[in-house]
Amino acid sequence: MRGGVVTIATVAALLAAMGLTVHGLGAADNAVASHDASSWLWSAARSELARVNGITARVDTRVGVPGARRHPMQVTQTDRLLVLRDLNTGQVSSLDLATLQITATTGTTPGLGVNVALHEDAAFVVDAVQGVVRQLDPRSLTPVGEPVRYPPGITGGSFDGEGRLWIAVPSEGTVSAITAARLPSAPASAAPTGAGLSPKKVETYDVADASHELVVSTLDDGVAVLDRTAGALVTVQRGKVRTTPLTMTAPGALPARTSGPDVPVTVPGERRVHVVDDDGAVRAFTVPGAGDKLSPAVAWAGRYYCADEASGTVYAFDSGGQLVDTIRGRGTGPLELEVRENHLFINAPDSATAQVVDDRHQVREVDKYANDVLGGDPPPAPPPPPPPKKPEVGRPGAPRGVTAAAGNAQARVSWRPAPANGAEIVRYVVQGAGQRVQVGANQRAVEIKGLTNGETYRFSVHAVNAKGDGPARTSNPVKPTAAVPDPPAAVTAQERPDGTVLVKWPAANGQGNRIAKYVVTATSAGTNAPAGESRRTELVVPAGELEYGTQYAFTVVAVNDRGAGSAASPVSNTVVPYAAPQRPGELRAGTVADRPGTVAVRWSPAAANGRPVTKYVVDVGGRSSEVTDTQATVDGLGNGQNVTVKVRAVNEAGPGPEATTTARTVAEPRVTVTGSSATATSATVTFTVDAGGGKATCSLSTAGEPAKTGNCSSITMTGLTPGTKYTFTVTARNAAGEGTATRAQATGALYGIATCRNGPDGDQRTYCDKDVDGRNGNEIFSVPRQDNDRQVGWAKPGTRLKAYCKKSGENVDSWIYNDQKQSTWWVQVDYKGRNYIPWAWLNLEGGDDIKDLPTC
Repeated sequence: MRGGVVTIATVAALLAAMGLTVHGLGAADNAVASHDASSWLWSAARSELARVNGITARVDTRVGVPGARRHPMQVTQTDRLLVLRDLNTGQVSSLDLATLQITATTGTTPGLGVNVALHEDAAFVVDAVQGVVRQLDPRSLTPVGEPVRYPPGITGGSFDGEGRLWIAVPSEGTVSAITAARLPSAPASAAPTGAGLSPKKVETYDVADASHELVVSTLDDGVAVLDRTAGALVTVQRGKVRTTPLTMTAPGALPARTSGPDVPVTVPGERRVHVVDDDGAVRAFTVPGAGDKLSPAVAWAGRYYCADEASGTVYAFDSGGQLVDTIRGRGTGPLELEVRENHLFINAPDSATAQVVDDRHQVREVDKYANDVLGGDPPPAPPPPPPPKKPEVGRPGAPRGVTAAAGNAQARVSWRPAPANGAEIVRYVVQGAGQRVQVGANQRAVEIKGLTNGETYRFSVHAVNAKGDGPARTSNPVKPTAAVPDPPAAVTAQERPDGTVLVKWPAANGQGNRIAKYVVTATSAGTNAPAGESRRTELVVPAGELEYGTQYAFTVVAVNDRGAGSAASPVSNTVVPYAAPQRPGELRAGTVADRPGTVAVRWSPAAANGRPVTKYVVDVGGRSSEVTDTQATVDGLGNGQNVTVKVRAVNEAGPGPEATTTARTVAEPRVTVTGSSATATSATVTFTVDAGGGKATCSLSTAGEPAKTGNCSSITMTGLTPGTKYTFTVTARNAAGEGTATRAQATGALYGIATCRNGPDGDQRTYCDKDVDGRNGNEIFSVPRQDNDRQVGWAKPGTRLKAYCKKSGENVDSWIYNDQKQSTWWVQVDYKGRNYIPWAWLNLEGGDDIKDLPTC
């Protein structure tokens, strides 16, 4: 075990210092540095981290993160450091695993576009939109030296096994490695400029043509770069660059990190995985199922694990591509696969469970909510909606808005997306001036260089998908010239609550010509695309044009009245477009069975549209309340009331559209008697109950007897008097009240059998045969004693006599003739009127229980 013991006092200090809550500590030494074979996994529904021991497949420590419920969270970890980045808020927090204390926090722009990378004691924040890679001191999250700067729109940002951070630059077609600077001895402040403590770019390699779409996966030693535009995998190892062509009809994907010599390239649109080995040989296999919701396959211990987020399933393939295991989760949604500490951890952030796979490929399930410290489980994941009807697939349509702007011996061509027509666009092809340029599907602006000033050029653009090339669309004519305007000096961007983005800049110097328009380009992580044109010094990008929650920066090109365009302006500040949330999904409202006038409401989280949902407004029958969870219970309504339920989500932009449904509160139960029956000492009443949507409890009562509870379909009351008329009342009760119904039913008469059995010897053998002088069995008297003068007769053995009641009298012993039965009770029977026979000689039907008879 690494690190020292941490006391409960330390944990308390943690709670006070940074608002985290540690749950389920079985012993103080749970709060120590991360053990070997352990990994921290995020649970969005509970807003907490769980440390999972890969050897035991059990959680040993849970840490709550306030204010992050249902937030997507980037978790980056080493044996000694844990860094969190909340994608909804942008906050980065460094957690020391030796003490479970937050050592520092810092802010970043919310949304996708920034990621954190760790290696040993080196930490980096990669701003892909701005193209800035900055080293931080993980102890204080303060910058270390100067950042490494690239053009906007970079990709990658993870370490290889040798401690190099790899960054791809799609606009240049290059990949480069960065090494970390030595940390200063004191973490209190940033290293001063020029102190020699700055990260360095140590290697740069050409891996693709400029403006190709690139995806990066770091290796044990080096990097793999997938050129999605050209359909090729490029590996850089020990200074050697090797390109392996792949046959793909749709864009491929890579995991952020690949362990081992083989690199799996996943093509979700084909549901295929292409494996490139260290000799450049390629083998491929197909992933079962349908749809394109596959995560990049991960190589682990000679197998490949590929997650299907639509079904919550992870498929395992051997080295030959044969399916050898299917790991099924308990829900759908995002799945995170990470190889750490000689184990593969499979985490579903939206689920209560995870899986751990060891190097022998044994799979064990982990309960991330072990000990149930936070109370009731979150609502179960709703069933996935039926898959949408597949559109007809064809070649793409023509790109929209193809425009060209001339520059000095060059032209800038940009366009709007082409209709994909059911198959994801792989690349765009730009032709003109004797050149043919291919760019990535998200790189919808390109500079065509090597042109002759004064000549007129036109350029055509067409899209390519799995079905082939689409039709081309031609740009306006342009004539390159040296007389180009200056670019705008600075650009600012502001996201607005209505979903639009306002981009502004100062007027450009036309250098003697009038500025006719400005062309604005939006840059996000790995992408460049036209955002629009304006004749003024500002542009409003319409709502929905940019993806909410994703970081964007902007550049502006000035175009004069001769069609000549400037160089691009400096990149603007980064913004994250946002709008009011979408409508909450899968709204369900139901009766609360055990509470009157109450309705329970549940729903799926609304899409946040770029800003965290801060609350939900719930209206039930005109009663409004606000909650931060995805469930609410509303009371104070009438019994049996039909109500309309409305729920809307609220974020920084305001309330979104409402979801509606209806519900009914619990009503008083209604009872319908369906029948009854009786024996001599019991009665059964059958009935049905309309519980009014609640949980009913039922009882049966009658005068003079204690009430009897039972199930709400049939209740039997015992201990009744034979031959008696009763009126029974059935009562059903629930949270709203009670309902009753009555039934008349008489009990039957009770009979007994006169019993005397001959003995085995002498006179015993005829003792019971007939009435004789003196004493004999089965004699009947008008009084409860054996008085010869009051004897009224004798009952032959086996005679069935109707019994009325019991009376105490002379003790009678049946000896061997009725199983030694002896009693002072006498039973009044129907024999020549109402007369008495000793109970010793009368065996009552139904168990011979003298208590079944009333006292005479």
